[in-house]
Amino acid sequence: MGRRKSGLSPASAPAFAFVLALAVLALGDAFGAGDAAGSAPRVEARSADLLAVGLVQGERMSIHLSRVLDNAPLRDAVVAVLLRGATHPTVAQADGSYTLVTKDLTLPGAAAIEFQVTQAQLHETLKGVLQVAAAAPAADDRSNGRQMWWWALNFGVCIGFLFLLSRRKKSAQA
Repeated sequence: MGRRKSGLSPASAPAFAFVLALAVLALGDAFGAGDAAGSAPRVEARSADLLAVGLVQGERMSIHLSRVLDNAPLRDAVVAVLLRGATHPTVAQADGSYTLVTKDLTLPGAAAIEFQVTQAQLHETLKGVLQVAAAAPAADDRSNGRQMWWWALNFGVCIGFLFLLSRRKKSAQA
């Protein structure tokens, strides 16, 4: 009896096609997830003494205040935020940051923002611009996933067909 060549057996071809299709899906998801990761709105405002960085997630903004001189966080301050014509108070957090919750943060477009900081004798106003992108429709995400499954299925069927065709040619030659 002859020695069998290494390679795919007829039984392992569908499994190979399935694994390959999953790899294609994983790559598609990895490239698609990178677009959404960096899309959180951010505002940065500074004065001669202070730096404020606000990160927005939905209706919540986390504000980190620090001194420009030594980058030390500014704790125990009273911070108010002027956004879209209304002044909103913030709540101090245990980690030294401040939190603002308002529906005004979800409105799309550019908005001037002022951080009004008061601590003992220090009174600073830091100005910046918050750019909130319009929310993408959720239907696009679902259709992109559906399209990826369609391509993976097509790819698997083509690989399986080519494998069966090559096996048929080999058995006809024998």
